[in-house]
Amino acid sequence: METTALPTLEQHLLTELLSPPTEVRRLFHGRGRCWQGLEQLTVDWLSGQVLVSLFKEPSEPFLAALHNTLTTLVSSEAWLQSGATSLLLQHRDRQGSPMELLWGESGEYQDVVENGLTFKLDLGRKQNNGLFLDMRYGRRWVMEHAAGKRVLNLFAYTCGFSVAAIEGGAEHVVNLDMAKAALSRGRDNHHLNKHDLKKVNFLGHELFKSWGKVRKLGPYDLIIIDPPSFQKGSFALTKDYQKILRRLPELLTEKGQVVACVNDPSVSSQFLIDGMATEAPELAYTERLANPPEFKDIDPEGGLKVLVFDRQ
Repeated sequence: METTALPTLEQHLLTELLSPPTEVRRLFHGRGRCWQGLEQLTVDWLSGQVLVSLFKEPSEPFLAALHNTLTTLVSSEAWLQSGATSLLLQHRDRQGSPMELLWGESGEYQDVVENGLTFKLDLGRKQNNGLFLDMRYGRRWVMEHAAGKRVLNLFAYTCGFSVAAIEGGAEHVVNLDMAKAALSRGRDNHHLNKHDLKKVNFLGHELFKSWGKVRKLGPYDLIIIDPPSFQKGSFALTKDYQKILRRLPELLTEKGQVVACVNDPSVSSQFLIDGMATEAPELAYTERLANPPEFKDIDPEGGLKVLVFDRQ
């Protein structure tokens, strides 16, 4: 990264803070490679807490210059008028992804609002805080299409899709993720939104050993697949995604839908389209959901891909 690019970052943030978001938002997205010299840096607005994330360890001169830029930022009129409560810097490339408090006061947890729904984030405890902001439109789509449906949410993480589905009137949601702590946070997220947990299942299992249990709770009108690119010992995207796709026909209702996601820059939308055509040809590709505008990417296939398939 380049110190000469930091004035651009400062000016962008000053502009953003003049009208701070009313919900959780990305303020600056260097990862889309549209900001030369800042490709490994992002800034998020978390209901007043501002989180700066470094995805690759920078040079010492860049880090010193970044600290100076942020020190100037917090003394600006725009910052003081924005309602910001803290400024955090996370070093995601360091062991344990440590977080520094640079200004203000920060709690271990932070409730944020997205699409009118409340989610609890963990700050400083893990590399990821509990909500991937680029999936905002995906969760909105599920909320708009879930009414009366039985939903299967694979790789559920903290159950953002589940919260959106229940809020949208889903009849029932089954969440599956091998990370039981993430599912526990998902239960918290449903509680925050005053949802009836009798409508929700939380299965802390490894997917490929749980097909029988998943099938027993079906069939499903909507299946959401949002896997990590790699999960040690359980999932490798390019090798294992097809194993999920070929199971879809036996899990879906006659007019079921699938939301299939991939967030690996090296894997294109065509990977999902071709995989579905091979493994579950009765499911036809209908649309790719747009990503939020703040996640602009120099390559349309470089960011998040969220594809919808309908059973024919």
